[in-house]
Amino acid sequence: MSTVNPRRWWALLVLATAQFMVIMDTSIIGVALPEMQRDLGFSQGDLQWVFNAYVITFGGLLLLGGRLSDLLGARRIFVSGWTVLIAGSVVAAAATTAWVEVLGRAVQGVGGALIAPASMTLLMMLFSHDPRELGKALALYGAAAPAGGTAGVFLGGVFTEWASWPWVFIIYIPIGVATLLATGLLPSVASRRGAIDVLGAASVTAGLALAVFAVVRAPEVGWGAGQTVLELIGAAVLLGLFLAIQRSIKAPLMPLGVWRTPGLAPSNLAMTLLGAAWIPMWYFLNLYLQQVLGYGAFASGAALLPMTGLLMLFMTMVTARLLGRFGPKPLIVGGLFVLAAGLLWLAAVEPTGTFVVDVLPASLVAALGMSLAYIPAMMAAMSGVPQEQAGLASGIVNTTYQVGSALGLAALTALATSQGAGELGDLSALTDGFSAAFLAAAAIAAAGGLLTALLMRGSRSTNGQRAPEPTARPQDESVTTQEAVETV
Repeated sequence: MSTVNPRRWWALLVLATAQFMVIMDTSIIGVALPEMQRDLGFSQGDLQWVFNAYVITFGGLLLLGGRLSDLLGARRIFVSGWTVLIAGSVVAAAATTAWVEVLGRAVQGVGGALIAPASMTLLMMLFSHDPRELGKALALYGAAAPAGGTAGVFLGGVFTEWASWPWVFIIYIPIGVATLLATGLLPSVASRRGAIDVLGAASVTAGLALAVFAVVRAPEVGWGAGQTVLELIGAAVLLGLFLAIQRSIKAPLMPLGVWRTPGLAPSNLAMTLLGAAWIPMWYFLNLYLQQVLGYGAFASGAALLPMTGLLMLFMTMVTARLLGRFGPKPLIVGGLFVLAAGLLWLAAVEPTGTFVVDVLPASLVAALGMSLAYIPAMMAAMSGVPQEQAGLASGIVNTTYQVGSALGLAALTALATSQGAGELGDLSALTDGFSAAFLAAAAIAAAGGLLTALLMRGSRSTNGQRAPEPTARPQDESVTTQEAVETV
């Protein structure tokens, strides 16, 4: 049996902080985007690359990060990831041109791709001795992700309004150094032999980047233009090459057999569509608040603070209890439909709207849906996966969420631009574009709820009782996440 680490809850604080910061890096720039656009010369359509440069490298390299964590030791990769993230933050903060800013964001994404799977592996190592403790740890760790994403919106407003936009990146430097100093709390694991699938990592990252680039540029060059078609074909070829590599080599980044794990495919599909709906929502909500309602950076961030409070309250005090009672499927389905309802409400925004009427109630409904769906989807994606595959499962579920975020934002930005969101200064056109994006995001969330209802098997009977448990534990006596889910 695993030795109990007496400092495991302090170590969890380090890991949850890392998760909070990594996900906050996808959102803290949201409120600062208009200022960055003016200072660095981004066009309205290209502005999303400040976000997507991070998400593409983050999502594309997560599987490699998980593999490196398994081979070289999770704590070593955790430390390396923070070192890279700090370096990328320095570049992003010092940028004076658009391309340097995008480069810095991409480097930050590489650091995040190392940190996230290493954190999950370390968490599983710390709490594998007790399914009940593991369930609590996963709930707290899971709450750190959406909380970081939403808190980043508020903090970005604070830094942009009272200092300047580079501070949304500078803040990572002292926090990163403090985290590195606290890594002594984390368990150390010796490295082991194994091959690293560099070609697989390169093909999947390039394929995702090319797909997003094609969708971003399509409104300018045309969806039927030869350039767009060739880019999409190239992306499909690269992603097909990735799958072929995974099937043919001995040590793939993503062993395709892992998809035989019950519930893995539908839960990752739910995570993909959740990211594709949620991330565009806060992106366009920020732009609506600032470019239509005329809010400053701080006011815009503060306007979304109620979402943060609701997310934290439900994630830490409500969702975990509901998960233990009903299992993940009802919460994922219900959460996605509630998110869709909030987005549908946001689609009714007006050029002369107000925060109290047009933003606050709809954003709270959307946040409620996110808080119900995110942790259950993450746990369902890892259910049945033994401890030695925790890094892989974490890499897959984080990848699907980030890929969904990037592709969803690219597609909805293209839609919003075509409906008038590129017409800066024309409040009616801007609102029409943002409304179209909210409506499309609602359709994505609703599709996620419907597909989850159809494809995911429930882990509990209809009367709310626990499903029968296996009579024997696997021979290695490792604790799976499914056991943790059933003891939350």
